[in-house]
Amino acid sequence: MERVVLVTGASGGVGLALCQRLLEEDGRIHLCIACRNVQKSEATRDLLLAAHPAAQVSTVEVDLGNLASVLRAAQELRCRFQRLDFVYLNAGIMPNPQVNFKALWHGLITGKVLHMLTTAEGIMTQTDRLNGDGLQEVFTTNLFGHFILVRQLQSLLCGNEKPSRLIWTSSSNARESAFSLSDYQHANGRESYSSSKYATDLTSVVLNRKFNNQGLYSSVVCPGLVMTNMTYKILPVFMWKLLMPIMWLIRFFAKTYTLTPYNGAEAHVWLFKQKPEYLDLLVKYHSCTTGLGRCYVEARKMDVDEDTAEKLYQKLLELEEQFLEKYSELLD
Repeated sequence: MERVVLVTGASGGVGLALCQRLLEEDGRIHLCIACRNVQKSEATRDLLLAAHPAAQVSTVEVDLGNLASVLRAAQELRCRFQRLDFVYLNAGIMPNPQVNFKALWHGLITGKVLHMLTTAEGIMTQTDRLNGDGLQEVFTTNLFGHFILVRQLQSLLCGNEKPSRLIWTSSSNARESAFSLSDYQHANGRESYSSSKYATDLTSVVLNRKFNNQGLYSSVVCPGLVMTNMTYKILPVFMWKLLMPIMWLIRFFAKTYTLTPYNGAEAHVWLFKQKPEYLDLLVKYHSCTTGLGRCYVEARKMDVDEDTAEKLYQKLLELEEQFLEKYSELLD
C-alpha cells in the first residue's frame, strides 16, 4: 500500500516545496495537505497535480491556532485513513517580527554579527497575542496545536507494521535562553517564536521516549534562513532588494543560508529516506547549502535538558486535559 504523508502549512514556503519534492521522490505516496485556508489548499492541490497528474493529493482544513479546528481535522483524518506514515509538523507563525538594529550594530562591533545573523539571537523580537481559546497565539500554532493533533492521531501513528514518523520544523532560533517552564507559553517575553521552537525540540525528545516502543519516531529539522512570506515581513521590501546580493555572499560563510524553500526542505526530504531506528533522536537535522548552491544535511546535537523536556510534556498534558473537556462534543 502507498505511504500516507500529512503536511501542515503546505500552501507556501518550505511546506509547498516539501510537497513538491516528496512527490518527486515517490509519486506513489498519498499526500494530504493541511492548511487553514480552503482556497489556498485547493490551489496548492491543483498546482501539485499539474506537475504530477497521477499523484494522490487530498486536503484537510485545519487552523493550528484554533483547537476546535484541530480536533475536527483529526476526526476527519481518523475517518479517512487507517494509518499515517509521515506527519510533517511544519505550519508556523512569527507575528510582527522586528529587528533590533542597536543589537545588530553591537554585534558588528564585537564580532558576533555572523552568529547573530544565522540564529537571530538578540536581534529578532515579536509581539504575540491571545487567540480565541485564551492561549498565546504563537505557542498554540507552532507547538500546542500540533501536539493536540499528534495526540488525536495516535491510533493512526502507533502499532503499524512499519514505523511512523513525526518531523517537526524547528529553527536555529530555538534557544533555551528564550524559554521558561514557568512561562512556557511565553506570555511575558518578546521572543515567542524562539520559545515555541525550543519547546518543539523538548517535546520531540519526550515523544521518542514515550512512543518509540510503539513504532512512532520523532525528529526535528531546521530549514535554515529561507526567503518566504514570513521572512519578508521582517523588513521593508526595498531593504530586502538591497540586502539580497549581500545574503548570497554571506552564504559562502554561513551554510544555513539556504535562501530558497527548495533548499530549505533538504533535511525534511532526507529524513523521508532514512530508517528512524538508526537516527540519533537527540539531534536536529539542518538543511545547509554551500556558497555554490549544493544542498546537504548536517546533524547537530540539540541543547536540551531531558528533565525540563519531561516537565514541559506534563504541562502540555494538563493543558490538553482542560481543552478536551471544553470541546468534549468534538471527540468520538
